[in-house]
Amino acid sequence: MSEVEEDGPPAWDDGLAVYAPGKYVIIGITYVDAEGAFLRRAQMHGVIESADPERGFRVALRGEKEGGTYDLPPDPRGFQPAEPGEYRLRETGETIVDPDLLSTWTLHAPEAANDED
Repeated sequence: MSEVEEDGPPAWDDGLAVYAPGKYVIIGITYVDAEGAFLRRAQMHGVIESADPERGFRVALRGEKEGGTYDLPPDPRGFQPAEPGEYRLRETGETIVDPDLLSTWTLHAPEAANDED
């Protein structure tokens, strides 16, 4: 499982769908422009509530974003097991100890429409 760049429909993973609910995940999202240049990064963490091949993975957020939810795509390529240890989020300074999973994504901004056509 590795960082995901949206390039086509993923294959659903029933094993991950059974394993993931109840697991603690750290989510990292990198936003890039249409040419791939870095725009910004977002990080959050929480417990995966559900996994569905149509709706994806719903995460109940914890820490500074407690009370919110975040939906991840139904793409198992965006998940990897987390090594034991402490993870410090750059954005908030929060430290997460021994999460179960890491979920990393790269989101590309759409190309600007060409109005000269």
